[in-house]
Amino acid sequence: MTFPYPPLAPTQPSRKPRGLAYELVDQLGDRIRDGRLTPGEKLQPESAIMEQFGVSRTVVREAISRLQTAHLVSTRHGIGTFVIGPTEAAPFRITAEHFATLRDVIAVLELRIGIETEAAALAATRRSEQNLLDMRNTLSTLTAAIEAGEAAVGPDFQFHLEIARATQNPHFAELMSSLGASIIPRARLDSASAPGAARSTEQLEYLRRVNTEHENIFDAIRQQDPEAARAAMRTHLANSRERRRRIHAEGL
Repeated sequence: MTFPYPPLAPTQPSRKPRGLAYELVDQLGDRIRDGRLTPGEKLQPESAIMEQFGVSRTVVREAISRLQTAHLVSTRHGIGTFVIGPTEAAPFRITAEHFATLRDVIAVLELRIGIETEAAALAATRRSEQNLLDMRNTLSTLTAAIEAGEAAVGPDFQFHLEIARATQNPHFAELMSSLGASIIPRARLDSASAPGAARSTEQLEYLRRVNTEHENIFDAIRQQDPEAARAAMRTHLANSRERRRRIHAEGL
């Protein structure tokens, strides 16, 4: 199968990966919805999409992740990514209504603690050098976004997805993909903020602390220490749960 779509036009060389990912989602999504990419059709490998669209691996993976969240494609580990029809959408999803109350947010975090602590431990045991590189690149994107004053929800979710992929167990990655970026708690808070609103010093410091927790998880996985990885992930998600409670108590 050829991929007869032109690369994303380089009209703005300074565009950020997140913006490029959205453009790639739009282009592929349009072709799925209008039938140019049909249910069951296999997308080309990441490297081919990178070349055709002139984007990085990080951009391709974020775009595929968003298409998975929208239930437009499904990835089968070791086989490839396939277009799925509208009637094949997965029945379980985390959507906006699951974040209506503080209890809802905490419930999702409890689910993540149950899944992701074990995923981190497995990743520490099974990760490849490519997995480490993908996690490192995602953390670099996340750090840059935070320092630029962005919420960085996309790369935050991508980091957790890369850990799921590093388990070498396709079910972890498929489940994380089906949950989507809405599982990042601050996605709910940011959706209520004014677009382009400036980040306060306190918010910036909070995001930096979150990123330090990510670095701790990465270090444990890199050192192939499953117990440390499990503990670092549990600490990270438990801290997130406590932050939600504190924000609620302070009326923020």
